[in-house]
Amino acid sequence: MDKAQLRRVIKSRLVQIDESERAEKSKKICQYLIETDELKKAHTVMIYLSFSHEVDTTAVILHCWQRGKTVVAPKVSWQQRHMIPVEINSLESGISTGTGGLRNPMTGIPMPIEDIDMVVAPGLAFDRKGNRLGRGGAYYDRFLGSEQLKATVCSLAFAEQIVDVVPVEEHDQRVDFIVTEEGIIKCV
Repeated sequence: MDKAQLRRVIKSRLVQIDESERAEKSKKICQYLIETDELKKAHTVMIYLSFSHEVDTTAVILHCWQRGKTVVAPKVSWQQRHMIPVEINSLESGISTGTGGLRNPMTGIPMPIEDIDMVVAPGLAFDRKGNRLGRGGAYYDRFLGSEQLKATVCSLAFAEQIVDVVPVEEHDQRVDFIVTEEGIIKCV
């Protein structure tokens, strides 16, 4: 299966998860992440602002703020085709919702990449080796491939997003672990 086919299959699976089940699964996934040593040790956490059928990251963001951690979200520059990590202090103000429901910080203090301790990266599909299939823009692959980034990288996913093999290309970046409602998958 190529990337385009896999994207269609996974999007179809995600649409079939009803709202209450998605909320329950998201709650479990976030709790598993909150209990990891990696998150406990991190001072600065970069995390995506979830939308529609993704794992809801709100609980992790609130937990980080309650623990005095710095929370950073990706601010997408569509013209330059890259992401800038910016500090956020609210999920209500300073955030725009764009095409397809993508939430993007409008303001925020840019965070040096080398200061980020953990990145929680989104994705559509993952395999147990840590390969991730994004939405096709390669924004995260370029970001995660930065030489300045020394952070632990993980992803949150529903069990429906775990597949045997994610097709990869040379530029694709892997994650260190994946958190699902069934537990944590350490990638090798």
